[in-house]
Amino acid sequence: MDPMKLLLRAARGEAVPHAPVWFMRQAGRSLPEYRELRAGIGMLESCRRPDLVCEITLQPVRRHHVDAAILYSDIVVPLQAAGIDLDIVAGTGPVVADPVRSLADVDAIAPLEPAAVDFVAAAIRLLLAELGQTALIGFAGAPFTLASYLVEGGPSRHHAKTKALMYGAPDVWHALCTRLADITRTFLQVQIDAGVEAIQLFDSWAGALSEADYRRYVLPHSRSVLTGLTGAVPRIHFGVGTSELLPAMAEAGADVVGVDWRTPLDVAAARVPGKALQGNLDPCVLLAPWEVVEQEARRILTEGQKAPGHIFNLGHGVLPETDPDALSRLVELIHSA
Repeated sequence: MDPMKLLLRAARGEAVPHAPVWFMRQAGRSLPEYRELRAGIGMLESCRRPDLVCEITLQPVRRHHVDAAILYSDIVVPLQAAGIDLDIVAGTGPVVADPVRSLADVDAIAPLEPAAVDFVAAAIRLLLAELGQTALIGFAGAPFTLASYLVEGGPSRHHAKTKALMYGAPDVWHALCTRLADITRTFLQVQIDAGVEAIQLFDSWAGALSEADYRRYVLPHSRSVLTGLTGAVPRIHFGVGTSELLPAMAEAGADVVGVDWRTPLDVAAARVPGKALQGNLDPCVLLAPWEVVEQEARRILTEGQKAPGHIFNLGHGVLPETDPDALSRLVELIHSA
């Protein structure tokens, strides 16, 4: 772990000259160079090609001069590598051919063999040769979010089938999440062993749950992932709509808690004392005039000072219609603040 890399220092609560900044979905549809490179290439195919993964991961670093690159991938990559029949359908998202409904379905999910994702390790080695003082973040989907796709068969607004299985067949639910925690841990460990300097666990849909349900049905499995990894890299834990879940999420074993735009960072700091925070500009603010962006960014920087460490980010991913120049200008502001 390079002590000069600002993101790693902030994650550990050490003094930094300015908040490090990176953006979720910074490598993606908001960049014309990304759209040009991906033309005619499926999402999952692009994730399996180390040369493309390296180039796409580097694009926002070159353009925006962010303090961290996040590995270009998708949360369903390890599921497909483990043999699950799924695809990412344009305009829809991940679609699973055979949704999970029973213990037999869970038993049919094979463990993830590290060799099945050797393309990820290859891409990381390429990136480390290029990134210099820019930190590299690896990531994976958390067991609950992965389970929601496998149970629903695709994206869901209300997660009704997921909750029905969770409440009605807790043995199936915990067996599924245990299997997914193993897959996720293996996927992250491959990334750590290859050289990523931090990891982020995305629990994108955990905000659909009450705190009591999160603690009963989700926390043990996320904790199994975050505490079961070897290697002293910072662990970031992020979810959407998780204001009431922040204390429970902090207990899962993360060093940094990601906060969406709904909760001010000074409020979040009081809810998870002792933890560094990441966030949390509303992605839609970047569609507003620059004066608004600057005002909101400065507010967030001030509120972030209440935490032991602060990594500036959005409260969720960059929207496709975002002007890349707005992101570049925001990075300049954070670096000069």
